[in-house]
Amino acid sequence: MRIAAIETYPIRIPLKVAYRMISALGRHEESHFVLVRLRTDDGLEGAGEASLTVRWSGETPWGAVALIDRLLAPLLLGMELDPAQPLESIAAIDRRMDAAVQHNWFSKSAIEMACWDVLGKAAGRPVYELLGGACRPLAIRSRFSMGAYDVPRARARAAELVEQGFDTVKVKVGGRVEDDIARVRAVREVIGSERKLVIDANCGWDADTAIRAVRELADARVDLLEQPTGDGDYAAIARVRRECGVPVMADDMCFNLVHARELIRNQACDLISVYPGKNGGIRKSRAIVEFAEQHNVGCTIGSNLEFDVATAAMGHLIVATPNLRVEEWPGDIHGPAYYEVRIVKEPLSIAGPVTTLAARPGLGVEVDWGLVRSLHA
Repeated sequence: MRIAAIETYPIRIPLKVAYRMISALGRHEESHFVLVRLRTDDGLEGAGEASLTVRWSGETPWGAVALIDRLLAPLLLGMELDPAQPLESIAAIDRRMDAAVQHNWFSKSAIEMACWDVLGKAAGRPVYELLGGACRPLAIRSRFSMGAYDVPRARARAAELVEQGFDTVKVKVGGRVEDDIARVRAVREVIGSERKLVIDANCGWDADTAIRAVRELADARVDLLEQPTGDGDYAAIARVRRECGVPVMADDMCFNLVHARELIRNQACDLISVYPGKNGGIRKSRAIVEFAEQHNVGCTIGSNLEFDVATAAMGHLIVATPNLRVEEWPGDIHGPAYYEVRIVKEPLSIAGPVTTLAARPGLGVEVDWGLVRSLHA
C-alpha cells in the first residue's frame, strides 16, 4: 500500500484548572497541537499527533502545518508502507524527511505515528507487536508531574495525589531556589518517605544552584533530579551528577541519538527521558533506548502533555522496549487526563496513575475527526 494523502488539523484544548502547569518554562494553560490524518491508496487511515510547545522544542503549530502541508506531505505521497516490513518502511520515511529538513522532531513524529497506525491496521496487529512484542503488561503506571505551585497549593495537590494512588510525584523547580526548596520539602512532608520524589528544573538552574538545592534538600530525600542545568551544557550536568549524590536524568537536552551519545560520553546522566514526539518518532526513540542499554544507562518515558494519539504511541513504545524502566522510574503517560476534552472515540483508560493500552490494531485509538474540526485553532 502507498501513502495517498496527508492532512493537518491544528487544534487548541484547555487544561483542566487543577492540572494547569507552572514550570521554569512559564505557564501552560492550553495546548495548541497539530493532528495528522494519513490515508493510503487502499482506504486505510492512520492518525498522528505533533504535541509541540514553542518554548520547549522551538516548533510552532503554524510552522508544523506549513512544513507538513508544503514540504513533507508532497515528498511522501506515493511512498510504500509494507506491513510485512514495518521497520524498513518507517526507516525509509524517516530518511526522506530527514533529508528534506533538519530537526522539527514533533512534526516528523506526527507523520511517523500515522504510518505506524496504518501499518498496524493493515497487519491486524497492535504497534507493540510490530516492534517485537510485549515485554510488560498493557497497564502502565505513571508518576504525576506537579507544577511549581506556592506551598499551600503544593501541599493540597500532593495530598490529592496520595489519595489517587500515585507512588511517585515529580515537582517542578528551576525558579527562585528558596521557593523551590520550600515547595519540595512541603511535598515530601505530605507524601511521606515511602513514595519517590522527583524534581525537574527544565534547564532552569545552573550547576551551582542545582548542587546547593539538592544538598539543602537532604532531609527531603530527592530520589531523582531531572534536567537540572541548561541545554547543551554537558559539563554542567555531568558536574551535578558527580557532586550532588542523587541520580540525574537528562530530558530537555536529549532530542536525538547524537545528544544521547554526548550525554553518555560525558558520563552526564543515570537515566535518559525519551518519547516519540521529542525524538522524531517511535523508531528514533527506540534507537536511543537501545543505545543507552548498550552503555548500561536506563531510560524512562517523558511527556509534553500529549492527547490520546501520542500517548498511545508512547504506550506502545513502553510495552515493547525492555530498557524503558518504568517499573523503577515511572514516566508520564497520562497527559489526556489533564484536558477538558478528549479527541478520540474510545479514550485510553486512565485511572489515577495507571494508563491501559487497548490491544487493537495500530495505535488502538480512533480520532473523532468531526470533533477535531470543531476544535480547529
